Amino acid sequence: MRYTSRLAVPVPAAELFRWHERPGAFERLTPPWQPVALRQHEGIRDGDLAVIRLGTRVAGLDWVAEHRGYDDACLDDPEGACQFEDVQLSGPFAAWRHTHTMLPAGEGSILEDDVSYRLPLAPLSRVAAGFGETQIERMFAYRHRVTHEDLRRHAEAGAPPMTVAVTGASGLIGRALAAFLQGGGHTVVRLVRRREEAVSRGPQDQAVFWNVEAGEIDADALGRWAPDAVVHLAGEPITSLNGSTAARRRIWESRTRGTQLLSRALAALPTPPRVLVSASASGIYGDRADEVVTETSALGEGFLADVCRAWEASTAEAEAAGIRTVHARIGLVTTPTGGLLQPLAPVAALGLGGWPGDGAAWWPWIALDDVVYAVHHAILDDGLTGPVNLSAPEPVHTKDFVKTLAEVQNRPAVVRVPTALVKLAGGELARRVALASVRMRPRALLDRGFRFATPDLRTALAHLLGRLDTHTLP
Repeated sequence: MRYTSRLAVPVPAAELFRWHERPGAFERLTPPWQPVALRQHEGIRDGDLAVIRLGTRVAGLDWVAEHRGYDDACLDDPEGACQFEDVQLSGPFAAWRHTHTMLPAGEGSILEDDVSYRLPLAPLSRVAAGFGETQIERMFAYRHRVTHEDLRRHAEAGAPPMTVAVTGASGLIGRALAAFLQGGGHTVVRLVRRREEAVSRGPQDQAVFWNVEAGEIDADALGRWAPDAVVHLAGEPITSLNGSTAARRRIWESRTRGTQLLSRALAALPTPPRVLVSASASGIYGDRADEVVTETSALGEGFLADVCRAWEASTAEAEAAGIRTVHARIGLVTTPTGGLLQPLAPVAALGLGGWPGDGAAWWPWIALDDVVYAVHHAILDDGLTGPVNLSAPEPVHTKDFVKTLAEVQNRPAVVRVPTALVKLAGGELARRVALASVRMRPRALLDRGFRFATPDLRTALAHLLGRLDTHTLP
């Protein structure tokens, strides 16, 4: 069997090829609805191996592929083409060969994917051929949208190579951000919690030790890298909020102490970074019913609002040192790999989707990639400072979110989950997040010309769940 596709990309073939060579490309191209993890990736030159885990550690298999046919002619010749192949050595297919070709096309280029494959257990596998072809088409439609959008963002930014230090780089947002930045040719310096992890993974992937509990940070190592920007995402997951005093203390201290430690270290560097983008959350506005909240709105009440207020205040030393500081008030991150969508999508796929309470609360959702693009924008835009809301331009009612999710998966959603049941099953987290109403608008981003990749909920969910085709590229 064979699958072929072509994608027009708004960058020269050489840049398209370099993007595929850089660390982070595989992370960016992995469909979020698939249980996939990269165990090893040596590169794309002849003989380099990639080992991909399909499924979990307990139940799954390794897909081992070898790269061949490396040709970088387009790097030296604007009229030349580049290509590389990955060939399965062992894995889920009876055979697999994928040829990636980058062809010049005016000021841009064409990415050509040519895949020849055989399903296992032939000829019995013929009955599954249609399903296999559909899955491959879904995968490449997703890959093409990400490739096109990532490269367009980097091209439009036109930023020279930067060094960006990132805390929480192993988390949901941190992983995606690091991969995106590396794809643009930037160096990521991860702040890690164990000394043995503070080792280089490559020229674009460095690490520096810090320990919030012990109040330690390797300021000398951080100073040697002299980061242009710092993105602070680390903190105890909000999902640990279970009503206990200990959980509240962990959440509070991980955010305030970590931010204070980092801000103090940055302020003392011989060459401080130009900008600190420090995470905050939409919870700072509390439960506001139908009120539209922007960056100039009054702050809310309650535990999460108090945490966010103290969290943002903890950057004071960095601000006093003249570091431009952005407080990224992140909404409900939407992706199947975590955040809002992870628990909802499987339930909706079974036709059991239901909205909490009367469904009238507002959810300030935002697709994961738009979080990444917004942080990138905040790093580069000197006109952004202070609080910046990170949410889609139009928040939606909880009922509309669940019904749209079900419709994208061709399933019904007609169930209302009583408020009392939501509180009983979800505890304090459900009361403060699932049932809270935050009609948040990203006025600061929109005023600074930021363009969302997926501002529409239906389009975002369809993209994240593999329900869009390649022809829907913006």
